[in-house]
Amino acid sequence: LRSGSKGYWIITPYGAGKNMLLVAGGQPLNLNRNDVTFTSASCYSLPVSPVLPRPEITDFLGIPYRRIPVLAIGNDVYCDTSLIASTLERRFPPTDGYGTIFPQSKHGGFTNTGVTKIFAKLYESNVFPIAANLLPWEAFPKPFILDRSTLFGSPIDVKLMAAMQGKSLTTLTSQLALLEEQLNDGREWLFDSELPSLADIVVHFILTWVTKVGIRSAKMLVKTSNFPNTLSWLGRVSSHLEGLQSNQTPPQVIDGDRAAELITSAAHEPYDVVGFDAQEASRLGFKLYDQVQIAPDDSGKNFPTIGKLVGLNREQVVIEVKGSKGLLRCHFPQIAYTITAARLPKL
Repeated sequence: LRSGSKGYWIITPYGAGKNMLLVAGGQPLNLNRNDVTFTSASCYSLPVSPVLPRPEITDFLGIPYRRIPVLAIGNDVYCDTSLIASTLERRFPPTDGYGTIFPQSKHGGFTNTGVTKIFAKLYESNVFPIAANLLPWEAFPKPFILDRSTLFGSPIDVKLMAAMQGKSLTTLTSQLALLEEQLNDGREWLFDSELPSLADIVVHFILTWVTKVGIRSAKMLVKTSNFPNTLSWLGRVSSHLEGLQSNQTPPQVIDGDRAAELITSAAHEPYDVVGFDAQEASRLGFKLYDQVQIAPDDSGKNFPTIGKLVGLNREQVVIEVKGSKGLLRCHFPQIAYTITAARLPKL
């Protein structure tokens, strides 16, 4: 993360209608909860429905994966914002003049890359569901409730969600107290880095999301004076991100046909970049070019993506997927995802 004409920044692990903005090479990539964004020589954005169906992804690209946003760079489509973040760092590195979401510490010049990734993933996994419980579920239309029920794999009981909000508020209070403790020594950013890191961005989004769309008591809790260090930190992160955004122009918005054409006609990253770890694959019971399916371990597990296994290392799995518009390479994280043998439909 940095100010200036180069660099990228990432606002949120989830969007739920809010923007996730990345700036790569001085060009904006607008990733929103309702969005497919990809970059090659130019930057484009493809808005999609917040609920199913999404033929632009499931049919044209052949990716039933339920969550959005997704990111395409050339012919490679990346799923899950944790993998999107690390991929952007790898493919647009600071050594080439871009920014970083893993900045050095203010003391000693070292980076906390691994710890930052672990923290961001755990915070997202543990705190985002708490924040989601604090939404005004009783005010949502029935089609939205039904859609999220299929995502979660079981019917959503709106009355039960409302009854659990007291517990969620207490848990969120405990999480805010931990942030206050972390910031109590007067540090500028959570990990005392030179600039905001992925950790700052993930936590910032979840808390600001609550203040925008949560129930009134949740909004007031985050804004309370009981957490002065946290409030000041939230303001600093907001100002930093707004400063970066103010220098950017929106990406070109295109439709699903054009997006699929650009993605399927582009070159993919060489397979040897990710490679194939035969030992890890054997532990999972697979070999190169097996037909497999991949799905998240939590929400969306009933929407696996099927394809030919072409890459696997300790961070990610890559499969070749065929949609109605052509072939592409789809990337998923290893953490919090399960790969199994493909269950192909009978002819």
